[in-house]
Amino acid sequence: MNANIKPGKYVVAVSGGVDSMVLLDMLAKQDDLTLVVAHFEHGIRPDSEADFKLVQAAAKKYKLPFTVSHGHLGPGTSEAVARKARYDFLEQVARDEKANAIITAHHQDDVLETAILNMLRGTGRLGLSSLRSKETLLRPLLEYSKKDITQYAQEHAITWREDSTNADDRYLRNYIRHNILTRFGEQGRAALLERIDQARAINDQIDELLAKDIALQPALDELSRKWFVRLPYAVATEVMATWLRRHGITQFDRTLIDRLVVQAKTKPAGKLADVNAKYQLEFTKGGIKLVTRV
Repeated sequence: MNANIKPGKYVVAVSGGVDSMVLLDMLAKQDDLTLVVAHFEHGIRPDSEADFKLVQAAAKKYKLPFTVSHGHLGPGTSEAVARKARYDFLEQVARDEKANAIITAHHQDDVLETAILNMLRGTGRLGLSSLRSKETLLRPLLEYSKKDITQYAQEHAITWREDSTNADDRYLRNYIRHNILTRFGEQGRAALLERIDQARAINDQIDELLAKDIALQPALDELSRKWFVRLPYAVATEVMATWLRRHGITQFDRTLIDRLVVQAKTKPAGKLADVNAKYQLEFTKGGIKLVTRV
């Protein structure tokens, strides 16, 4: 196994589980990397302090700087809230450290679980191929299965901790992991991974076409209403989602996109539609404008 990370400075997200402990070991063996170990203690489980101490000891073993944030989120916190808190912390560390990117230990099983999870949630075409590396967020283990990672840990005598919540099937991701993926077999896994790769390639082409269309609009913060109203509904939802992302608005679901598309196509000029706590859409006779809430 090889992480294949280019020389530079990186923040490594380490939870204490087998995936991130293996990632840390692999990266620490690369002489051309400057690493900062970052641990977010959610405070959801009563034993999470043991995770913190394990990661802290590992950073000391590898002679790497270590930073931690204690979330105190409490039992019952949703996966979405916990994920956002974790990434907010990691992004702040990356800014403070002037790092090239954040590195996480997501792997092949995560790709499969996420694709199935997003299909069940109805997140649309991007949900099928959402787990990938980006310029500022690297995921070098995506080609390796959980089995590969566990084998590496055993062969290299790496200590890790099991998250007790991973056994709780009340979480949808865990249910998928224990009751759906286990039925796929190697051929089924390979077939789904192939479909995900195909979806990723198609999504890239669609995104490029959408970007070109949006670039032709009257202004960065305005869409031609006449053009938008004439779009087929499915295309209009993709345009709306892409347009919002271009303005840094990424926290939305399909319900919000559907509502905004309907309002953009039907509301009279002079009306407003809420996007989030910061932005609204303003409808004029000829345009759809993204404006800051007063």
